[in-house]
Amino acid sequence: MPPRQLRSHQAETLAVMRAIAAGEAGGVRDVLAAVTPGGGKSLLPVLAAQALIAAGICARICWVVPRDSLRLQAEEAFADPAWRTALGHRLSVRAAENAPDPCRGLDGYVTTYQGVAAAPDLHLGEFRRHPTLLVVDEVHHLPAPGASGAGPPPDDAAGWSAAIEPLLATATVRLLLSGTLERADGRRILGLPYRRGTAGREEVDLAAPGLAVVGYSRARALAERAVLPVSFGALDGEASWLGPEDGKGERPHLGPHRLRAPAPHETTRPALFTALRTGFAEALLRRAFLATRSLRAERRNSLGIPPGVAARGLGKLLVVAPDQGQARRYLEVLRRWVPPQQAETAALAVSDERGAHETLAAFRLTPEPSMLVTVAMAYEGLDAPEVAVVAALTHVRSRPWLEQMVARATRVDPQAGPYEAQRATVFHPDDPLFARFRWRMEREQGTRAKLPRPSRQPALPLPDWLQEELAETRERQGIVPLESNALALRLSTLRPGPDLASGLAAAREPAPQGELLTPPSVAERRLRQRLGELVAAQAVEDMAEGTAGAVAPPRGAGLYHAYNAALKRATGGKARTEMSLAELEAAVEWLGRNRLRDHLHLLEGDHRFGWRARPRGEWRPPVGRPARQRA
Repeated sequence: MPPRQLRSHQAETLAVMRAIAAGEAGGVRDVLAAVTPGGGKSLLPVLAAQALIAAGICARICWVVPRDSLRLQAEEAFADPAWRTALGHRLSVRAAENAPDPCRGLDGYVTTYQGVAAAPDLHLGEFRRHPTLLVVDEVHHLPAPGASGAGPPPDDAAGWSAAIEPLLATATVRLLLSGTLERADGRRILGLPYRRGTAGREEVDLAAPGLAVVGYSRARALAERAVLPVSFGALDGEASWLGPEDGKGERPHLGPHRLRAPAPHETTRPALFTALRTGFAEALLRRAFLATRSLRAERRNSLGIPPGVAARGLGKLLVVAPDQGQARRYLEVLRRWVPPQQAETAALAVSDERGAHETLAAFRLTPEPSMLVTVAMAYEGLDAPEVAVVAALTHVRSRPWLEQMVARATRVDPQAGPYEAQRATVFHPDDPLFARFRWRMEREQGTRAKLPRPSRQPALPLPDWLQEELAETRERQGIVPLESNALALRLSTLRPGPDLASGLAAAREPAPQGELLTPPSVAERRLRQRLGELVAAQAVEDMAEGTAGAVAPPRGAGLYHAYNAALKRATGGKARTEMSLAELEAAVEWLGRNRLRDHLHLLEGDHRFGWRARPRGEWRPPVGRPARQRA
């Protein structure tokens, strides 16, 4: 396998970090990496940590991510064996809880916005004790305190910013990652400098002192074959609904109204709201399902994989629903279209569903499930290159949100064959709001497509995130969806334009990714479980009837708990939840050579445990308690 090559923005980031390490960066402390979704942003913290820790500028790295599901992916970025070989690094980080010593002897830790907000003093104390490289992922989620915008920021986002701001002030070097340099509510982004631009509008000051900026656009990513071109399947339809009550208490029947229109108007959102909850949604989902099935059959044939054999690289379907209720309905529909014995090939990952994070991990790392239904849990940061088809059954039309959703399908899958044979397909309602996003995306990636001739009716401005949420709420309360149906499907493919052709011809094929090392948090969890099993096995064996020198359980605490206490004292006094990976490994090795029954003397003086090893038939009372005649 040829060694992996850095993409241009990765090489630029590494060069900046090496300049900082060598003292040649002219006082640069902040690095902003604005990378298009799917462009390979997760390697940047590895490159930064390697350069800065090796030079002694930083002693550790703290990587803060927006969601818990991304912590494991951050660990995997450091554990990827191909990159460890290519870069020659030996760094490891762990997904930390809010417990003391989050690094546990490793080179850093990964936490979440919520984790920092829940224990700000713990994390700030770590930063004050050790020179730290702080990486803030998807920094656009964090509004700058006191920044003006369209209404107050969400309470949770404001709380995250307040907790993370002191870490930004204390960190030795800061790496800020994002796929967009704007918030939908118009507020400033935490940690970024701003200046007054044209027409008095505030914009990020990319030339601010102490700031280095690394950019990676979609056009550049396409030229380097870092992402796939997108094929959009725009499905038109018409919908009918009951409007809000009039003065007589009656609901007028409205429609049918078409989804497709030259520009947004008063029926655009109600029609979309209705379509996503009635027959139109099932028709669009059916198109995406059939496209996925066809793609998987083609890849089975080209890769020589027999039918019925689970394998990686066949392509997967991601369904993005408008809410959790509809997500569950879509899941039921998908399962009706597959044989009963294959029902588990379709899965659900929503925040209210038990085991959602495990389902998400299985979708990313195993052949099955091959279809996942979600709302917002997987739209941003999900690193699942096998996603080849997206069913965009969502009402959200915020540009950053749609870019992130589309990017779930544009990752190159090294296991799916050559780059030219892969494609990303997104099926979506053919409403004018999505069409405008598609036109913008097409222009930005170097194609020659032009906007259609505007109609006489003036186009309404694209609503921002807050306006969309308010509109959706009003529609939910004011209309009753009746019915909808699909009419026609338009297919268009966004591919690189002529200016990118030479770059595509010269780019290298992506190298297949090797098997990942076990991330530290996963290894810790397995070792803690293994220790529990070993302790339980010794306790059961030593309590077994007929065993020579059997140990009697103490009063108050069972033998298993007593053995755990003896193990804790024999291995340095740390609880298993506080042990580092190396300490857990040492404890497992120690248990393989020793019997806990031979170390019960370590518990002498502890009133919870009062007994000694006894021959069969002999009984001793617990320490501190009067002897009683045995019945």
